[in-house]
Amino acid sequence: MSRSTQQTIVRGRFLDIQALVTQADQIAQNVRYIEDGVMIIEDGKICHLGTWQDTQSMLAQDAQIEHYPEQLIIPGFIDTHIHYPQTEMVGAYGEQLLSWLNTYTFPTELQFKDPDYAAKIAQFFLQELLKNGTTTALVFCTVHPESVDALFEAAEALQMRLIAGKVLMDRHAPDGLCDTAESAYSESKALIEKWHGKGRALYAITPRFAPTSTPEQLEKAGQLKQEYPDVYVHTHLSENKDEIAWVKSLFPEQKGYLDVYHHYGLTGERSVFAHCVHLEDAEWQCMHETDSAIAFCPTSNLFLGSGLFPLKKTWEKQVKVGLGTDIGAGTSFSQLQTLNEAYKVQQLQGDKLSAFESFYHATLGGAKALNLDDKLGNFELGKEADFVVLDLNATALQQLRQSNAKSLEDALFALFTMGDDRNVDATYVYGQKVYRKNHQ
Repeated sequence: MSRSTQQTIVRGRFLDIQALVTQADQIAQNVRYIEDGVMIIEDGKICHLGTWQDTQSMLAQDAQIEHYPEQLIIPGFIDTHIHYPQTEMVGAYGEQLLSWLNTYTFPTELQFKDPDYAAKIAQFFLQELLKNGTTTALVFCTVHPESVDALFEAAEALQMRLIAGKVLMDRHAPDGLCDTAESAYSESKALIEKWHGKGRALYAITPRFAPTSTPEQLEKAGQLKQEYPDVYVHTHLSENKDEIAWVKSLFPEQKGYLDVYHHYGLTGERSVFAHCVHLEDAEWQCMHETDSAIAFCPTSNLFLGSGLFPLKKTWEKQVKVGLGTDIGAGTSFSQLQTLNEAYKVQQLQGDKLSAFESFYHATLGGAKALNLDDKLGNFELGKEADFVVLDLNATALQQLRQSNAKSLEDALFALFTMGDDRNVDATYVYGQKVYRKNHQ
């Protein structure tokens, strides 16, 4: 059978969220759980999902079925903010944002001018994502075009849906990491032409953050967005109070941090702003009106001491939000671990984060934040078949806890609280198994 007509049939317990929702308490009524289900995938897309009882008569006698009777099959996790060049510097000690960048990040990123080095880390990075059940990510590269090529080439071999882009940075950084307004424009344009829409690759215009771009460079970024309206914008916003004060001193003519990006045409339905811990009311309003999205990065916000993100406000203000691991200020590739910290961040603010809401943010909500909910995030027919097979009993402690779970929601909450890469039994990308625990 040729690749273009390849069929995959998977049987097991399926869980997804069937519809986008506008408030947290609507989620539970949209949860779909099939105790013994069958998914049929053709050409990387879901063409059937039903119960085993209803489906078995449709299957050929000799059909090859991949059966996971004990595990839970859910849509692949979506990471809305991560830096692949920072993979090797996770857990760098003792700094807040600005000193952390200068002490650890910039020296590490200088190495990515070397295509071989970039290719080596790109391979490692994608394997870590898959090992943790993450099938789509919005990724920062470095200022070097070589870093973008390396990542997209590695993702192409896996048919993996990634969004990524070359960093734009023409001031307040080491010489070896700076481009210019003009080179940022021309190199990004060439990369957009080369990669955006090729297979499952999508491109993001990527100013690191407002302080490392001159007004001239931000203007060029806005020009690119006008010329290529279906590409993404990916940057940082309001992570740290010192950073916010710095932005205000560098751009005194703008009303605030977000207004800098908005002024240069960088807000919109495919614009994703990482962190947003300290947004002002007018900025929340601008995020809503422009249909921009937030990447909530709890492990990073805690690690760098940036602050507590008010997740409840995203529902109140109707602003799209996804989860980001933010490797390498974030401390885990695992969205399970990220949700564990997200719960605690809300607890510290007197709010609760339910299991089903957590599940939503990691799957369909993340797809919505990336404007990909027509392609990803649940098991609707016609969507791309990216999913993860989870073992809820990966450790002795989890086994004991799960044996006392009172409901599906309770079992899921325990998974999000205690889980990590050990719970990922298999990961499928575009209908193909690309990772199996202990079978790499």
